[in-house]
Amino acid sequence: MLDIPSSVRVDVEALLAAQNHMGVCDAIEQYAPVGKPDTMTTPHFPKVAGIDSTVPPPAQTVAPTSPAPAPPSSPGAPPAPAAPGAPGALIQDRLAGWVSDLTTLHELTERLARTAVMDDALHEVLRAGAALVGARRGLVVLEPADGLGPDTTVGLGLARADLGHIETVPRGATSYGRILDRTDGTGEPEVHADLLSEDGLDPRHREVAARLGYAASFALPLATEAAGRLGAAVWLYDEPAEPVERQRHLVGLYTRYATEHLARLLELERARAKSRTIAEELLPPRLPRVAGVQLAARHRTGPRGGGDWYDALPLPEGALGLTVGSVTGSGASAVAAMGRLRASLRAYAVMEGEDPVAVLSDLELLLRLTEPARSATALFAYCEPALRKIVLAGAGHSPPLVIGERRTEFVETSLSAPLGMLACWEAPSVEFSPEPGETVLLYTDGLLHRTGDPMDRAFARLHAAAAGVPRTIRNDPGAIADHVLHTVLPDGLDAADSDEDVVLLAARFE
Repeated sequence: MLDIPSSVRVDVEALLAAQNHMGVCDAIEQYAPVGKPDTMTTPHFPKVAGIDSTVPPPAQTVAPTSPAPAPPSSPGAPPAPAAPGAPGALIQDRLAGWVSDLTTLHELTERLARTAVMDDALHEVLRAGAALVGARRGLVVLEPADGLGPDTTVGLGLARADLGHIETVPRGATSYGRILDRTDGTGEPEVHADLLSEDGLDPRHREVAARLGYAASFALPLATEAAGRLGAAVWLYDEPAEPVERQRHLVGLYTRYATEHLARLLELERARAKSRTIAEELLPPRLPRVAGVQLAARHRTGPRGGGDWYDALPLPEGALGLTVGSVTGSGASAVAAMGRLRASLRAYAVMEGEDPVAVLSDLELLLRLTEPARSATALFAYCEPALRKIVLAGAGHSPPLVIGERRTEFVETSLSAPLGMLACWEAPSVEFSPEPGETVLLYTDGLLHRTGDPMDRAFARLHAAAAGVPRTIRNDPGAIADHVLHTVLPDGLDAADSDEDVVLLAARFE
């Protein structure tokens, strides 16, 4: 809430006359007399967007003068408006300034609250701060004090090369460097109203400032009591200047809220990174080399971490086992379940890989016993590269896609339920033989779901993408997988945050 200076002595009659023209007073409490009748208490604004602060009074724009005598009026006529120099006009001017400040802070904090990604939030902090302090350019250096990262630098009105020039300045000679090197990362802002005329300015700093065309800077720490130091924000002026007291107060209120928002996004970013790391570690670090076949895989993990997997396992007598699958759910529990199922499937493949139906039957039994509340889709293929022969079985999974010079078609597989859905799973296997130079593409349903289209249209889009693979890259399974991924998921959807994981496993037979 606003702390308006204590009681104000005014002329009651002039104030009452002025109130008829003070629209901003409609939303606040009426003045109540305290002590003497001509002593008025100040109003209090309701909280706006969680802002509870003390805003210093605006600069007085009109010198206080004694109210001019009101002209005589006829009985029943409305009271005459207060003179420009009346105390009521001064109060109205101040209240209007406070309402304007609160409205501005409310709009800026709402815009920041709508950001859900750290990079977007940092850019919004820079734009809002520049508007509040009257600067045109700036940068934010994110460097959490706990050393766990992520560390990054984001600029406003500064290209990557400009940020590189600023980073060549010795850390201790920069505003953000001095803030970040403090023990707790807090304290007073760093103000340099005229950099180029400062005594003792680092020569490299002077050179960079002249080259980039900024002459003053204003820096604030980004820190909270709970999270500690997160980083520092610096705004740059083209001419010697510095924010006035009112601007400093407003940007201080804004950065206080912004730092809390950044701290929440930081925790979310770290949780997502941990989930992605765990999921990646549970997948094969590299694909095996098997004579007669080239392998490539692409994996995109959703922000909460999903249960999609892929694997390629060398088997006795030069055979190769290929598998893709997906566990229902997301988050740490789904990732852990995926790791257990993938490890178990590897063991079953070694024991009885020649019979894909037996492999998936054993996996289904394990799932029912250990994960009774969870289901999964899976596909396992037993490959003999020397004979170009593949025997596969699927449990509720999408069929593989064969990509070649003369054909692009889905493999006809038997319709079956996912693992864990029936009391006893079993479905017949299918056998097919890819031609020399053809690529068999295995994928998870996340590739289709991320399109946002109905499944029939998603399958059609996948088929069209595979049919459109350029001839120049048909001998590279990695390039084929990239082409399909970027074609099926245009506009960056292949890398965007999504609840669906995406897995592609491509095997090209020679």
